[in-house]
Amino acid sequence: MTLLEYALLFFSVLLGGGIGFYFRKNYENSLKLALSFSGAFILGITVLHLMPEVYSDHSHIIGLWIIVGFMIQLGLEQVSRGIEHGHIHADDHHHGGFAFQVVLGLCLHAFMEGMPVAHYAGHHHHNYLLYGVILHKAPAAFALVLLLLFSKYKNSTVLLYLMIFALMSPLGAIFSSFFIVEPRAQRIILAIVIGSFLHIATTILFEVDGRSHQLPFQKLIAIIVGVAAALLTII
Repeated sequence: MTLLEYALLFFSVLLGGGIGFYFRKNYENSLKLALSFSGAFILGITVLHLMPEVYSDHSHIIGLWIIVGFMIQLGLEQVSRGIEHGHIHADDHHHGGFAFQVVLGLCLHAFMEGMPVAHYAGHHHHNYLLYGVILHKAPAAFALVLLLLFSKYKNSTVLLYLMIFALMSPLGAIFSSFFIVEPRAQRIILAIVIGSFLHIATTILFEVDGRSHQLPFQKLIAIIVGVAAALLTII
């Protein structure tokens, strides 16, 4: 990975969190649209690029690891409270243990996602996994900042947690770069991340209006644009 790619992983989180500080009073619609676009894009690159990569050796056992990744994400959300796909529960108890729990879940997820990014960058001209992580992490950081601010944490504390979160994916990539991971293990890690991506993307995309059971028009447009952006990557 290049220094620029590490910087993109880190600063995309700071950018998303910084926007959260700025738009704390009027966030809901913007966050939903950003998540809808990123969810559609992540689903697109997962199907178009990442899944063909892990299945390139024709091993069907890889599907088991995709399911494992899906279930791991399901478990992590019990810790992170679903911030990965924009769930903000401002009425949660604002105590140190709550913040630590949420940030721990996000950091474990981010570190795990960062590990295969370095491998994928070394084998592909375009690092689509990096794009997916960036588009996923920025809205997550936005949601994290809002959640902590609504829970009455000091700005300095929120910034500290944001910095820790921003470091996790680059650290995962660095870990994978400096420690030898055999190709089969790299494929398994990527499959686990694919399972995580599938859980996050489908949760975002299938979250509909509880009264009409239909997608709002703006969200539908954001999803179409996200899918179109993913399709452009195969041209």
